Amino acid sequence: MPTYQYQAKNAPKGCPTCKNGFEELQRMKDQALTKCPSCQAPVQRVISAANVNTKVQSNKSLLSDKNLKKHGFTKLVKEAKGKYRKVT
Repeated sequence: MPTYQYQAKNAPKGCPTCKNGFEELQRMKDQALTKCPSCQAPVQRVISAANVNTKVQSNKSLLSDKNLKKHGFTKLVKEAKGKYRKVT
């Protein structure tokens, strides 16, 4: 279930919860909140960046020769001034 962020439409009239904004865990099919759960002041949903959690890998494994080759990348290693050797 996604976490949605809300804030008071009129900050001076809201409680500390909705003045500063709050998060609410809701189903995608649920209606957006219209009132603060604490003080019943009008609130609006705030658009924010999505939280994308991918499989945790170190940079070393992401840039390994085997992983680069698997994803179709070519790795070049500098050997001398202006000379590169193809690794994958």
